[in-house]
Amino acid sequence: MVKTASIFSQLLRFFPQSEFMSLVSKHKAEAAAKGFTSWTHFVSMLFCQLASAESLREICTGLECCLGKLRHLGLRCAPKKSTLSYANAHRPAAMFEELFMNTLARFRALGQLGPQQHKFRFKNKLYSMDATVISLCLSLFPWAKYRRSKGGVKAHVLISHTDYLPCFVHISTAKKADVKAARMLALSPDSIVAMDRAYNDYSLFSKWTDRGVYFVTRLKSNAVYEVVEERRIPQNSNILQDRIIRLSGSAGEKCRHHLRVVTVWDEEKDRYIDLLTNHLEFGATTISSIYKDRWQIELFFKALKQNLKIKTFVGTSENALRIQIWTALIALLLIKWMKHQSKSGWCLSLMAAALRWNLFVYRDLREWLADPTAWSVDPSPINQLTLTIPGIGQHFG
Repeated sequence: MVKTASIFSQLLRFFPQSEFMSLVSKHKAEAAAKGFTSWTHFVSMLFCQLASAESLREICTGLECCLGKLRHLGLRCAPKKSTLSYANAHRPAAMFEELFMNTLARFRALGQLGPQQHKFRFKNKLYSMDATVISLCLSLFPWAKYRRSKGGVKAHVLISHTDYLPCFVHISTAKKADVKAARMLALSPDSIVAMDRAYNDYSLFSKWTDRGVYFVTRLKSNAVYEVVEERRIPQNSNILQDRIIRLSGSAGEKCRHHLRVVTVWDEEKDRYIDLLTNHLEFGATTISSIYKDRWQIELFFKALKQNLKIKTFVGTSENALRIQIWTALIALLLIKWMKHQSKSGWCLSLMAAALRWNLFVYRDLREWLADPTAWSVDPSPINQLTLTIPGIGQHFG
């Protein structure tokens, strides 16, 4: 006897109906709706991500094939392709954004994403910021013009190094400069942000220094400055120089604070790197390690693009694209939670694939995570009737 719902249904329990409906009411997502609920819309788009559906037809047909199991998902029937297309184009993507942020905050508060600490000894909150471009066909997405014959959108992301998941996400056209998204951040004092050279903005650096926010980035090759102090470098390390500087020219007018340049030798690429920071107390090797750990945001983008559907889209409007990206982030959050809870030791890609194969399997989720390859046996006794054949005197049971 089946004593549990499908794995997909159990994952949907992380989205309480009361909280979901309050978001629907807040964003007026069902204004003038005619039977197609926001919950059906959300489940359909989450199915697109978890089942790796390539089109609206695959989403609708995939759910329709599981018609007997849809009631466990809170659906009365599978959506029609035209209905889902219209919802993607017109229902507010901001609701999906807030749903992701609320769910992530709840996971973090309950400690469901692993230990809340990074590998460094300092207690400062550490973040990394970067952006990734998602290429689009300009003829299908004319609103996302990037270059003469190319379209694209850009996802600006700030991840926390406590769990390597986003604290800030901003989706824009690919034309938008990276540094404009950095100006939108509201960071708490003593936070540390690691970022690449695209975020160099001396006015922003000055504001962050005034607020007690620290940064580690690459120094521009054409930066003009004067050396105020030469510091001793640690022995047997890849640190070549450690200097306190004062910016000159127009940069000096924008940022009058003393900054620090740590020159690091990169053996892998056979080059040296000049790191710019406003943190004057940490050791040079710590500054180098902070910038090196910025690679985690590249791994985040890689996991998102390789395991979820954000390179091909089921709608061509800007709103549909945003909904699909936000549901991809929600799906990634669920897979990250599963990976943390699992005892199989599987990598994220294998966990995503296993979930895709078992979405509608009726098995307890935590038992499945403990051993995804084990069969679940029903221990209840089997009531089998006894067959008696007249004249033979044998019983068959």
